[in-house]
Amino acid sequence: MRKYYVDNIRWIIILLLVPYHAAMAWNVWGEPNYICFESNKIISSIVVFFSPYFMPLMFFIAGISTRFALQKRTVGQYVSERAKKILIPFIFGTMLLMPPMTYIADKFNCGYQGDFFQHYAVFFTHFTDLTGADGGFSVGQFWFILYLFLISLIAVGIIILQRKIMHLKDIDIPLVLIFLWGLPLPLFSELLSTGGKSLVEYTYIFLVGYYIFSNDDVINKVEKWKWIFLCIGITATVFNVYMFIWSETQQTLLNTIAKYVSEWFMLNSLLGIGKRYLDFSGKISKYMSKRSYTFYIFHFVWVVLFQYLLFNVYNANIILLYVLPVLFAYGTTLLCCEICNRVSFFSFLR
Repeated sequence: MRKYYVDNIRWIIILLLVPYHAAMAWNVWGEPNYICFESNKIISSIVVFFSPYFMPLMFFIAGISTRFALQKRTVGQYVSERAKKILIPFIFGTMLLMPPMTYIADKFNCGYQGDFFQHYAVFFTHFTDLTGADGGFSVGQFWFILYLFLISLIAVGIIILQRKIMHLKDIDIPLVLIFLWGLPLPLFSELLSTGGKSLVEYTYIFLVGYYIFSNDDVINKVEKWKWIFLCIGITATVFNVYMFIWSETQQTLLNTIAKYVSEWFMLNSLLGIGKRYLDFSGKISKYMSKRSYTFYIFHFVWVVLFQYLLFNVYNANIILLYVLPVLFAYGTTLLCCEICNRVSFFSFLR
């Protein structure tokens, strides 16, 4: 039986990436971005509120989905499907969508005077911090797709090895062990990390999703304790936002603890809430589930474009400068989804 809550959690997260990425333009910690406005603590708090668990949750449910996928496919079929589904969109996004984003970044942040086509040479020859904020080469938001492919290959290797050594059976896992699975996260966070995105941490989360949270007994326990987990997760999340954004004194250890408590308990609580309230299929859920991947591919370029176009019009009104690009980006991204869904040439982006 299909786990509809996994699909629904995925597309809801992806929809929320629009306001999340729009808010990055106001970040107060100096992270390079395609559009950089004056720092704003309130809007920056949106980013910090979601950042501990947003992308980890994507890898978490990818691991769960892989468990079910490998029940229907051979390893070879799974790897072939991953290559077609991930590598081709990754190349498309990097080659065709990232140059416009870095062109806008170069014009807005660095005063670039050349035209769009001249900037292609800059994109493919200028290698700096790989953020793209200075017009140089970047894979941008497609880091997630690249990581997902690499992690899928790593996970398949581990799964093949595990199957040769032992046959695992679903067993009853005590609640305390669900807590303990989150303890290694801080240890892995700096391993093979690029721009704060650890390949080791995300691989671990993927495998925990595959081996532990695809177990119905575990999911039922998480569902039962979802509100307790959510209270702990929200408390840690708010504390993390306060320590990172608003506190006058720097408490690195407390901030780090809050971040990883937020990450683990929000992962569990949102999975439990999804199991309880999102395990259904309807017109909207079917529509968005089929288009969520395409939505992810196109959403950020529209956020950047509308922020750039509307800056001179609404630069004195922060609320409109934040809200309008978000609304316009939703509309144009869904339009791109419809075009890709109806035009067979773009089937590789579905």
